[in-house]
Amino acid sequence: MASNLKNLSAYDRHKIPSAADMTFGIVVSEWNEEITQSLLNGAYDTLVAHGADEDNIFVHYVPGSFELPSAAELIINTREVDAVICLGCVIQGETRHFEFICSAVANGIMNLGVENHLPVIFGVLTTNTLEQAKDRAGGKHGNKGVEAAVSAIKMVALRNELDPEGNLYY
Repeated sequence: MASNLKNLSAYDRHKIPSAADMTFGIVVSEWNEEITQSLLNGAYDTLVAHGADEDNIFVHYVPGSFELPSAAELIINTREVDAVICLGCVIQGETRHFEFICSAVANGIMNLGVENHLPVIFGVLTTNTLEQAKDRAGGKHGNKGVEAAVSAIKMVALRNELDPEGNLYY
């Protein structure tokens, strides 16, 4: 079980391509702000640590995780980005609302990437408790924002390798 691991965000820094020539959009949910701000800090710092220019990282906020796919699509359509990272946190409550939100957000983010031939990264925590969210947003299990940034860098590098002329996008 993943929660038994100490740090889910550990990775070999030497296996990550340079992000020096990459441009990123980051969409952050304001709901559960304590968590999502930590996710943003992890993602942002990771992009910069791997060479991304701070001027090539565009951060935008939305009210909740449900709005992440719509905002990601707006970014894709209005900015020249190589990838969009979606950061949010949905915590299980007493109703089925959690299931509907998580499913809609996951499907929306995945569909955007496929339809636009662009990496759109799912950096949304879907936890049972606030404590679990804290553990995965800079706590004992790492930071999902770091993982999302690493995924974005790797996926942009893969796209650039497979489509060096940029025929699939823009």
